[in-house]
Amino acid sequence: MVSQETLDYYDATADRDVREDLVGAIELVAEKTTVIDCGCGAGRDIEFLRKAGFEVFAFDLEADAIERCQRRFSGDDKVHLVQATFSSFDYPPANLIVADASLFYCPPEEFDQVWNKIVSALVPGGVFVGSFLGPNDSMVTSANKGEIDWPVVSDFSEQALRSKFDGFEITKWTEHEVDGQKANGDDNHWHIFAVIAVKT
Repeated sequence: MVSQETLDYYDATADRDVREDLVGAIELVAEKTTVIDCGCGAGRDIEFLRKAGFEVFAFDLEADAIERCQRRFSGDDKVHLVQATFSSFDYPPANLIVADASLFYCPPEEFDQVWNKIVSALVPGGVFVGSFLGPNDSMVTSANKGEIDWPVVSDFSEQALRSKFDGFEITKWTEHEVDGQKANGDDNHWHIFAVIAVKT
């Protein structure tokens, strides 16, 4: 059953402006044809991507997220929605892959397999835009202490994460480490690597 924290997150982000990195990433895509949205949540990015001209293939682990998006994009045959995990989703060839605040939840033991699927799905010249947890984030330390709903999250040092982008040209790399709040208002120490990269 979906947690109240997740439901609050969907409510808080459903109509929020898309992140600057996504806006920048689509400017790098030569042909705006197919995009995969990994962990689509309430569909904020899907709406932006449809307006930009993409056909969107989106998935989320939570049935509630898929149901919200089905209502939101009812009748749009260019939005394809599936309830799936990172490892079970069937990744079609794509010009753009978006993984904003979602790959955190890929189990560490499955991450390499999932990342290989993502890299394989991107066509040459395709763009990846997404974010990853650094080791100092509150989600990482809380997961290690068993204080949150999910038992583990995937996190990376800068060196380990950069090694994942062999075969890419990194066009933007930003490390954020600040104290702040989650979408639901809870205090959080953020340690995030935000990446835009083009597959060579």
